[in-house]
Amino acid sequence: MTNAQRVVEAEEPPDDRPLDVLVPVAPSETLRNAVAYAVRDARERAGERGRQATVHFVYAQGRRTFQEERSDGADLLERATVWAREDADVDEDDRPESIAIETAVLGVDEYLFRPDDFAQVITDYARQHGLERVVVDPEYAPGGRVPLLRPLEQGLRDAGLTVEEAPIDRAARRTRLVRSSGIGQFLAVFGVSYLFYLVIGGFAGTFDLATGAISAGIVAGLLSRVTFSRPPVWRRWPRIFVRGLLFVPYFLWEIAKANVALAKVILDPKLPIDPKTVGFDAMVWDELSVTGLANSITMTPGTLTVDVDDQEFHVHSLTASARSDLFDGGLERAIRFVFYGRSAARIPSPRERGDIDESPDDETDSAEVSA
Repeated sequence: MTNAQRVVEAEEPPDDRPLDVLVPVAPSETLRNAVAYAVRDARERAGERGRQATVHFVYAQGRRTFQEERSDGADLLERATVWAREDADVDEDDRPESIAIETAVLGVDEYLFRPDDFAQVITDYARQHGLERVVVDPEYAPGGRVPLLRPLEQGLRDAGLTVEEAPIDRAARRTRLVRSSGIGQFLAVFGVSYLFYLVIGGFAGTFDLATGAISAGIVAGLLSRVTFSRPPVWRRWPRIFVRGLLFVPYFLWEIAKANVALAKVILDPKLPIDPKTVGFDAMVWDELSVTGLANSITMTPGTLTVDVDDQEFHVHSLTASARSDLFDGGLERAIRFVFYGRSAARIPSPRERGDIDESPDDETDSAEVSA
């Protein structure tokens, strides 16, 4: 039994917990799972009682107002909102009856340093909104500091709040490549592999169907434990599939426009190319959406994804117009639409967020691209 589970069991009877919940957020490896726990728990209890539950996500700034950190907090809250809508099984612009989501940045006009400082602004917000229960991420460390969880929890309890750690195993410092697998992961890898085999090999007859099934079974058996970080949520996939069909003509149009632009450059006697490797932080948050965006950029003439580190993309671009299109975020918005719905597509572009790096390539970067 984990420490988080002992805290949950020792503190509150499940039937007496308040519906509304406060969730402080800060960048961590377990934040995604903490959001999922808080939202699903609130949704289940709201359904049992026939009432609406509100989940409040708050970001407490770690220092006196700096525009950069305030922007980071807004981005993190936006990300948590997208995750919450996904976990609540809410798509597009639906307004769910069982779950409402509120967000806020705390400590804008204050200097927060000690655990008591963070506990105070969180407590003030809870009292203003009549909240009694706080769910915390087990890796919560506002401002990127040394974890403040234990003294922060004590400060919240001293203020009369009920504190619960999300029952999540703490992330290992070295991530295991092979994870536990289930029938969901196996079927997902099998289905994708089988479809890919038939598309490439054709639907010629029984032989292709049989060999495709055998090949897909081997691939699924070998790779199902390394393909997904968590089991796929099947109820999402019909919507993702439909939105993917809408993405295809848009993507083909983008490829056609890029081909024409690149042809003009090649046919110009002056050959006005301006190759450069640039970077930007993409607002996509899981393996499939990151992979989809990286591949879409590479398949668009004039741009090539060189490296991806979490959400940080490094892209080689051939012309200034290709870089401009990249920073305008058309492909990023389209990928978010496919995986997260229309509400996520409205998130500002990398240029509007200021998440771009147009610094000139140095010799090392050029060598890596050449390699």
